[in-house]
Amino acid sequence: MLHSDSAAPWWADAAVYQVYIRSFADGDGDGVGDLAGLRARIPYLAELGVDAIWINPWYPSPQADGGYDVADFRDIEPAYGTLAEADLLIAEAHAAGLRVILDIVPNHTSDQHAWFQAALAGDAAARARYLFRPGKGEHGELPPTNWKSVFGGPAWTRLVHPDGTPGEWYLHLFAPAQPDLDWENAEVRAEFEEILRFWFDRGVDGFRVDVAHGLVKDQSFADADGPMGLLRNDHTHPAWDNDGVHEIYRGWRRVADSYDPPRIFVAEAWVSGNERLARYLRPDELHTAFQFDFLGVPFSAAAMAPVVDSARDAVAVAGGTTTWVLSNHDVVRHVTRYARSQPEHYIDSAWDRRRWADEKADLDLGVRRARAATLFVLALPGTVYLYQGEELGLPEVEEIPDEARRDPVFQMSTDGDVGRDGCRIPLPWGGDGAASGFSPAGAHAAPWLPQPAGWERFSVTAQEDDPASVLSLYRAALRLRRTYLRGATDFAWVHRSDDVVAFRVGPVEVWTNTGGSPVPLPAGEVLLASAGGAPDGFLPGAATAWLHRS
Repeated sequence: MLHSDSAAPWWADAAVYQVYIRSFADGDGDGVGDLAGLRARIPYLAELGVDAIWINPWYPSPQADGGYDVADFRDIEPAYGTLAEADLLIAEAHAAGLRVILDIVPNHTSDQHAWFQAALAGDAAARARYLFRPGKGEHGELPPTNWKSVFGGPAWTRLVHPDGTPGEWYLHLFAPAQPDLDWENAEVRAEFEEILRFWFDRGVDGFRVDVAHGLVKDQSFADADGPMGLLRNDHTHPAWDNDGVHEIYRGWRRVADSYDPPRIFVAEAWVSGNERLARYLRPDELHTAFQFDFLGVPFSAAAMAPVVDSARDAVAVAGGTTTWVLSNHDVVRHVTRYARSQPEHYIDSAWDRRRWADEKADLDLGVRRARAATLFVLALPGTVYLYQGEELGLPEVEEIPDEARRDPVFQMSTDGDVGRDGCRIPLPWGGDGAASGFSPAGAHAAPWLPQPAGWERFSVTAQEDDPASVLSLYRAALRLRRTYLRGATDFAWVHRSDDVVAFRVGPVEVWTNTGGSPVPLPAGEVLLASAGGAPDGFLPGAATAWLHRS
């Protein structure tokens, strides 16, 4: 039964669990996660203590980019199941008290989408839904702009007609198999509002908006040398964060508000700062937007506290709520980010992956820091998103054979970036199942990405009865969050230094020590601590404690 024990909207302080469906649980034994596997794990998610699940794209797709190349927005990828199974999942999740958020991918389609196929066949109306442009040069042999794909290489691909003659170029900010839509086209806008209604009518509670900052391009198509990074973008580039996106989201908000209860959105908007991010959160636009700074801020009290201030100040101006996240399917898992030296600058995942060969990861240290950071973030007012497997303390898998990698970042990179496969390895559930429990017992198909040796030690089975495990910490933290922090908004700092930071929310005081030496704690009942090993009344290094001080 869906409920909210807070006076605020359910999403304002929810804990949401991200399901990367291909790697979550394999129900039919083919080595690929699916709806059957997810449905079987709903009790696990409810027991974990989350309020909702966000499911990465589950639509039919050639899988050129892990499902973010969508061929049909109104159906289910056959490898995952059927539309009828999706309906059952939504109903079963709701019955377990979990809301369901889907991923919508409005910036582009698959090149196998019916629209793009019609465009290739010469349909003028279909062609107008994409960004086709003539090339430069005497014979149009040069791309229309010098823009680069965020995956590497040029952002334009030239068509070749059936008779072998070259044609116009089409824009793809990501892979060539992901042609960008033209959001100046009224048919595109109307289509996506209908897609929203299709899923809202089936009971879906909201959408995460992929590349929310990228839909509207500056139609002058001027050359630009600004950054085209996957995760950090500058709004001065003609492809990113143009003001026209806000009119689109005002239309989407009207659609969401027409339902009872209203549906919600969370934006993936990689913009240049919190002031730009807050623009997406105006009362008539999107409800929430990921605050991504913790995806790369080093484990340092001096660096973490300003992130909180900046994010909270920006959303307060917009009247919104902050949405925190430590890991997702696009970045190095935070256990591994924290397992190496912590620089003073932002730890961009592409930069981090390039240093793996030069600095060995200390995963024990990474886990201690990750446990501490988790308790820090879970206590902050606002929404929090958890990436599947972080509750098991999963590290990034660094050693994957090149022939097994699937990420187009690896395939298209011009600087040796191995890509994002390491954070997408199928989960270890344990028990009698195959592939560390990812697949059912007796399954013979290998997981779609290879699991490393020893993956079983991180499994749910190995951790669920261990009170000191990462899984037990997450379960306890989410339970206490509901009990003590739900609806609390009276945030205040009580201590700040280079190594130690503390804040109060409601009756809970949260102390985080990012240094190496124990520090004294104030008087109060310790509700939960990320680590032991210090004398009573002291907080060890790389640790967080929650104190009850009402």
